[in-house]
Amino acid sequence: MFLDIFFLIILYGVSAIATVHVLLHKQDPRAALGWMAVCLGLPGFGPFLYWLFGRNRIRTRARVWQTRGEGIHLPEGVELPQELPGILRAPFKTQNYVLLRQLSDAVTRRPLVDGNKVQALINGEQAYPEMLAAINNAQHCIDLSSYIFDTRECGKEFARAMVRAAERGVEVRVLVDALGEMYTLPRARRLFKHSKVRYALFLPFSLSRRGLHINLRNHRKILVVDGCVGFTGGMNISTRHIVSNPGRRRPVADIHFKFLGPVVGHMQAAFMEDWHFATGEIVTVRAYPDPLPDGAALCRGVSAGPNEDYEKLLWIVTGALNCARSRVSIMTPYFVPDPTMITALCSAALRGVKVEIILPEENNLPFVAGASRANYSELLRYGINIMYQPGCFVHSKLILMDENYAMVGSANMDARSLRLNFEFNLEIYDSELNEDLRTHFDAVRAAARKIELEEVESQFLLTKLSDRFLRLFSPFL
Repeated sequence: MFLDIFFLIILYGVSAIATVHVLLHKQDPRAALGWMAVCLGLPGFGPFLYWLFGRNRIRTRARVWQTRGEGIHLPEGVELPQELPGILRAPFKTQNYVLLRQLSDAVTRRPLVDGNKVQALINGEQAYPEMLAAINNAQHCIDLSSYIFDTRECGKEFARAMVRAAERGVEVRVLVDALGEMYTLPRARRLFKHSKVRYALFLPFSLSRRGLHINLRNHRKILVVDGCVGFTGGMNISTRHIVSNPGRRRPVADIHFKFLGPVVGHMQAAFMEDWHFATGEIVTVRAYPDPLPDGAALCRGVSAGPNEDYEKLLWIVTGALNCARSRVSIMTPYFVPDPTMITALCSAALRGVKVEIILPEENNLPFVAGASRANYSELLRYGINIMYQPGCFVHSKLILMDENYAMVGSANMDARSLRLNFEFNLEIYDSELNEDLRTHFDAVRAAARKIELEEVESQFLLTKLSDRFLRLFSPFL
């Protein structure tokens, strides 16, 4: 009898401790109430479930492991790109851009820098020749980070170019995510074996030290050559991004971007932080590029991940939606918005903003597509246009706001990108680039199929149930 009472006291004591932890650390009242009910309703077992599934170990571990700003040694007299005086020119003559910039200034750790040039590169046909040309002309250093490094024709061509560069004395560093490396056989490391190229894995799987993690992946795609030219966007190093080959199996369309100017320093800083995390090495970098006299783009590199103080991309995208006056155009392969994002999208549409979302008709992750469809009714009901792009799988990631703002980079519009993985995006204020991207978006929209509310609401009951069940897992997709 005494042992039974003692055992119950222990169980309820553990439940009480878990409940206090829920109250202190769960910001969402609905999640807090749910976990409190589990902890108190299932003494002993409830706290076990909470400690297993309810605690955000992702953010805790990421903050411990990935320390911001480390990995770079600046020679005397060299500074990171700084905001220039007199930057308050167009487009910051209207309040909505001023407000969005104030938000980004507050939640990011890099300044908006002037004097940049940006070029959009469509698919591997445009992106890879530019990237290979930069590698072949490298004089000092090459820093490449990729989630996937395909070892077929395209990967072999990149590897040969970097091996040749290393042989002529260029410092070459290649960082590939440990999970992404498994997407192709043989592994990418085989391409650099016995060469002078420095090759490292981001968070390799281990039964000790950092453990086994499907999340916390480095989804960034960054190439910086000689510290003066940079490439980033949605493309991995993969033959699939060369879509014009008629015999290509499962091609993937995408957009990449070439950058010149001070913002390349932001890209190199992001790479060096990841390199330091993977290798422990602190690299001395060369001077960052000066503003270009003919560089009209104002840019900011945004490193996002669970190690950051804010959910930067979620906050900035929500801010852009709230600041939009006329039009918002979104192109993304994976669209699983959380309630905050849904509210911002619907609010923009109700204010009269034209909100358009283009998604791939054929998605390579059916369960993500199902979770996405579960949100269509609400969005369509409030006047948001959702369209399916036909043809091959489209991996492009693009947000355009009004006439001057664009956000590009590696992040999708889902919880995995916005909360669980390491991403790198760029904010760009440039009317000329915005116009070019609008032209591309409108051309895609002209060939896309618009989703109607009647189509969604007339789906089979089993499909609706399946989609809504998948949406329950949206925080982890």
